[in-house]
Amino acid sequence: MKKHNFNAGPAILPSSVLEKASQAVLELESTGLSILEISHRSKEFVDIMERARDLALELAGLTGKGYQALFLQGGASLQFYSTALNLLEHKGAYIDTGTWSHKALTEAQFVGNIDIVASSRDNGYRNIPTSYTIPKDADYLHITTNNTIYGTEYFEYPEVNIPLIADMSSDIFSKEMPFDKFALIYAGAQKNIGSAGATLVIVREDILGKVTHKIPTYLNYQVHIKNQSMTNTPPTFAVYTCLLTMEWLKKQGGIKAIEAKNKEKARILYEEVDRNPLFKGYADIKDRSRMNVVFNLTNESLTDRFNTLWSEAGINGIKGHRSVGGYRASIYNALPIESVQLLVDVMKHFEKTV
Repeated sequence: MKKHNFNAGPAILPSSVLEKASQAVLELESTGLSILEISHRSKEFVDIMERARDLALELAGLTGKGYQALFLQGGASLQFYSTALNLLEHKGAYIDTGTWSHKALTEAQFVGNIDIVASSRDNGYRNIPTSYTIPKDADYLHITTNNTIYGTEYFEYPEVNIPLIADMSSDIFSKEMPFDKFALIYAGAQKNIGSAGATLVIVREDILGKVTHKIPTYLNYQVHIKNQSMTNTPPTFAVYTCLLTMEWLKKQGGIKAIEAKNKEKARILYEEVDRNPLFKGYADIKDRSRMNVVFNLTNESLTDRFNTLWSEAGINGIKGHRSVGGYRASIYNALPIESVQLLVDVMKHFEKTV
């Protein structure tokens, strides 16, 4: 029996994507070859890559606006360093809102000077800072739009006159966003875009080529743009699942339609967290993530009993990150509302049994 998948990533994929991807493992679109063995230089795969790159820009509303979409490898973790390498000349400005934003600024320090202009670390990363000053010599401002581990999310974005860079791994394409406010966006695919192994990078070309230091070939965005994401052998299967997932999203009515569903899922779950005396939310209410609902038990001695209940109900992946403890329900685009309702029913049942 298929479990209700609340994993933070690799995360749930739409059932139709799983079906098409599994068929392609045996044979891709009457080619006589598997997607796992097809040449990345073949007409069939070049078409897949082009369609995926074009659709990413279309969903973001960035077609014809000077942006390029790339499908690369190394996850968001490699982009922590690559973004700084391509953009940092004088100083990089960073807002620290969680584990992944902190890792991003740590990697940037290998390139040059950085300034942490704001941080919610002292508050246990429970909120999004709103007060900060950007240094005059900053080359860019970097934010992480959704913080998977602590369950916070940006709903308003910084107004700056320098390039705004964002790690959107956990909330990209989950809601309508002013994508054209950002000069560079990157996201690991394994949450809302597709399967693990691919990373989407969307970059406005006019911000590139301005640093004076040399950039290694594979980490140079201009090289990847020139080679249309084919500088090396791309992760063919992962790119294909990204294409299928974005096509699925478009068929759902696009980002606007999926945002309405995501709002409803988050509302249902947060209402139960707030109502049920056995649970308490982690993040400040105004900054709560719609993608990652983080909560704890008010009485940790009941942990084993609650764990047994949700596990027996066929729920998977809600244990919280070790740095926070408790529980984290990741309710990404593909998670059906029925799964969220099941978790809420388990929480209500748990209350009655205590």
